[in-house]
Formats: sequence, C-alpha cells, structure tokens
Amino acid sequence: MKLAILSRAPSCYSTRRLRAAAEDRGHTVKVLNTLRFGIDLSGDEPDLQFRGKPLSSYDAVLPRVGPSITYFGTAVVRQFEQMDVYTPNTSYGITNSRDKLRATQILSRHGIGMPPTTFVRDRADVLPAIARVGGAPVVIKLLEGTQGIGVILAPELKVAEAIIETLQWTRQNVLIQSFVSESKGRDVRALVVGDRVVAAMRRIAEGDEFRSNVHRGGRVEPVSLDPAFEEAAVRSAQIMGLRVAGVDMLEGKDGPLVMEVNSSPGLEGIETATNLDIAGAIIDYIDNQVAFPDIDIRQRLTVSTGYGVAEIVVHHGSELVGKTVGDSGLNERDISVLTLHRGATVIPNPRRSHELQDGDRLLCFGKLEEMRSMIPTRKRRRSRVRKLPKDASAEA
Repeated sequence: MKLAILSRAPSCYSTRRLRAAAEDRGHTVKVLNTLRFGIDLSGDEPDLQFRGKPLSSYDAVLPRVGPSITYFGTAVVRQFEQMDVYTPNTSYGITNSRDKLRATQILSRHGIGMPPTTFVRDRADVLPAIARVGGAPVVIKLLEGTQGIGVILAPELKVAEAIIETLQWTRQNVLIQSFVSESKGRDVRALVVGDRVVAAMRRIAEGDEFRSNVHRGGRVEPVSLDPAFEEAAVRSAQIMGLRVAGVDMLEGKDGPLVMEVNSSPGLEGIETATNLDIAGAIIDYIDNQVAFPDIDIRQRLTVSTGYGVAEIVVHHGSELVGKTVGDSGLNERDISVLTLHRGATVIPNPRRSHELQDGDRLLCFGKLEEMRSMIPTRKRRRSRVRKLPKDASAEA
C-alpha cells in the first residue's frame, strides 16, 4: 500500500508513530504538508499538485488536518475523494466535527446522549437559554475551540451572562451547556477505528481545574469501557462520517454523555496510558479497506426504478417485534434485509430464524414504496400557543 499522511508537523508524536507503523508493515508512506497542495480543476479529471508538480498516485490518504486550516485541508481531502483515493475520515466528517454546534445538531438528531445544550445570539435570549439547560453553573464553549481552549465554567448566573455578553460582543459564537457535576474534572476518551473501540482512557484534571485535557495538565489512566460507552463512541464516530476518531464522553449518572468527536486525535496520551499499538491498528484498518473497501450501497444498489436502500427501525409497537426475519413478511414485500444493527452489534445477512427485537435497525434493499410505508410518520411539533385573556381576544 502507498499511503500519504497529510500533516504539517512531521516530527510530532502522532505523525511519527503512524509513519513508523506503516513502514514496519512494509508499506510505502509519505508525510505531505497539507498547505503545499494545489487543487487542479483545469483538466478532464480531478487532480492534485504538490509543491507545484503533479502528485504521484496513492492508495490511501490519512488526514491529520489541524483546526487552523480546516477549510483548505478539507478541500484537499475532498479532491482525494474525487480521485477515488481511500480516506478513513471524509471531508464532510472533518468539517462536521470541527463545528461544535453542527456536530451537536447532527448527534442529537440521531439520539446520542449529550449534556443539555443551547445556542442563542440575542442578548435578550441568554437568560432563558441558561434556564433551559438547568441554570447555573453552566459551561460556555466557543464553537471552534480545541484542547480545552475556549471552554469556560460559569459558576453563577450573572457571571455566565457577563461572559456570554463579552464573547458575543467580540463576535464569538458560543454554546451554553449544562454542567455535569458528577463528572467534574474527568472524562473518557475512546479511540474508535472502524467499527470498534481499540483503546480508552480516563482523563483526570489536576487541582481545581475542571477541564481534563492532557494539554491542560490532566493525567490519564487506562479504562475498560462498558458496552453502552463503546456503542455511543462507535455510533458517534460513524454518524459524523469518521472511521478514525477520538470520542470524548462524560460519565453521567444515567450513562455516557458525548462531548466531542475529534477527527485528528492525538496518540501520545492514549498509547502511553494503555501501552497499546493504536497507530498500528489505524494502519491495519486502512490497509484492509484499500484491499476490500466498503461500498456505499445507497449509491451502488439503486439500479432499478423504484428500488433503493433504506433503514427500518423496529420500534415499540411495531408488528415486527417478536417475529423472525422469515416470518416478518419482508421477503413477500420484495424487501431484503442486508444487515441487522442491535446496539453495538452488527449482523450481516441475518438468518430467517433471527428474532427481531425492539430497537433493532434493519438496513434493507427493496421497493422504496413498500419500505416507506413501514417507516413511522414523523411527529409534528406541537406549537406552543399562549392563550390570550378573553378581553384581549375580543380586542384582537
């Protein structure tokens, strides 16, 4: 395999480890400065220049795109994608993960547990927003902060209001998030590669510091994750479009609360804490994907009019609950079950005797009209209309 690592810091620990792991496995690897690329759109085929010369061919590219160059870096990754060069982290996945608001919107839409969060711009909306997340203390976050920078704990309502007002006056966009007191000064980082967590560590802040980032002086220790935490980490990374990611979670009283999905996770802290070859796991995953890549079946299987791919959720009250795949009636409706997702478990081509349970997610191929009829109608939002006094109603 010929691999390109996009990095502006060839001497940093993570880049050195990834390069060494690739070379130890007999691969050809080059570390290329992301900013030295030129995106060539002048020809019939998408192409890239590097240092002013045509780029040689590569089997895969591993982006290590820093926050300061997200726009240009993702443009380079997108060009690699259009050239059919495999990348474990898509350009849209990197873009999504860098914007905390966008990431929170995407994850919340898919039912990922997170601390209550809100976003407002008008000063008059700040106090109601703080109330919505449970009141002070609250955590205030800049949308594009990293390594704990731009994360502020406001212990009181007036302090929170003053901080938010100041940041907004300087044209900074901020999130207002509930403070999870039971996790003060500690969180969990899970390193996801493909469809599994390859390593996890707990980060613990020193002294009165509530941010547990290693760059803020926090210490680390290896941790064995419960299945709920593993599932949350893997699902979060996949939802964001990332196959290599660091997922940060708080240990809430009711389970994992996802804080952030990092598209360029550092390896030094977690390899030191766990004594595991995480760089090697990343290289092995990329090598396997180059040899036998995942196919986007949503694009490849839509070959006949009226047919396509859709996800059917076996929800509470569904006629599918308790039935086997064979007795579900799906085959008679010209619907084939490709994979069955149950929590963190993926069952490809489930047998006819496999019994369906509440919460199962079925990835199916078949008649779109039939599959649409099995997807529950979205609940309409109930508008909150304040009733006017009778006198006021009469005047209106």
